[in-house]
Amino acid sequence: MNIETSRKHSNPRLIIEERLYTRLVALAERARAQAPELADRLLVEIERADLRGPGEMPADVVTLGSEVTFREQDRTRTVQIVAPEDADIERGRISVLTPVGAALLGLTVGQKISWDMPDKRVAVLEVLAVRQPSDAPAH
Repeated sequence: MNIETSRKHSNPRLIIEERLYTRLVALAERARAQAPELADRLLVEIERADLRGPGEMPADVVTLGSEVTFREQDRTRTVQIVAPEDADIERGRISVLTPVGAALLGLTVGQKISWDMPDKRVAVLEVLAVRQPSDAPAH
């Protein structure tokens, strides 16, 4: 993680469901061999998150399974955040172990986060809308 970038942009508050915590840590640990910087950043984000029980999760939090619409500069995209084994870029299903998936995890509508991307640029992602699996349309 770029320390200078972290100082320039305040980190938004993150919320993660406590039942997901162990799974996310395990996914990040497994990813260390292939993508150590991303895995370490994801672990830092998970550790600083506010853990909530299932009944305490706000509906607009990005979590595994969420469909999220976000903006980066002048481009708006809608993706579903999924576990690595469920990723399918053609269907808009991106892994939580990608830079965008990891950056969006735990954010709520209206929040922005600055994230170091593999191409050495800093992306600012803003969450515009979140739909949970239970209220997402069937595909």
